[in-house]
Amino acid sequence: MSPDDSGTEAVEAANTAFYEAMEQGDFEKLSALWLDDEISCVHPGWPVLSGRGEVLRSYALIMAHTEYIQFFLTDTRTTVIGDTAVVTCTENILSGGPAEEAGELGPLVGQLVVATNVFRRTPAGWRIWSHHGSPVLTENEDEEPDEGA
Repeated sequence: MSPDDSGTEAVEAANTAFYEAMEQGDFEKLSALWLDDEISCVHPGWPVLSGRGEVLRSYALIMAHTEYIQFFLTDTRTTVIGDTAVVTCTENILSGGPAEEAGELGPLVGQLVVATNVFRRTPAGWRIWSHHGSPVLTENEDEEPDEGA
């Protein structure tokens, strides 16, 4: 099979909806974007989570402990082959947790994560099958290691 451009825009819309649901803290919208059957997820630094209950529980926990999150996606690439699509991107994340004083946002933290989102076409549209995020540990792969280290 060859790459299929006919589903690219729909996959990209589903991918955008995934990140928007996270930013809005909309658990119902996020839940509806995932397949009903066997799914998997790897958050940066976490073990593999399998099954709808375990995956969605992880997002509920993240949303409950994150007062602010925003994703700026770069290096996005989408490939559609038949009823499967893969989106790779860099998540430039800005987030803030609870503050010491009520009514204020905690300190903002930036993080780079490379992500792979796998989608399956269903009668209801494209749904997430798997999400895998890995932290970017170096800013530039071409940098030479410190000679004194």
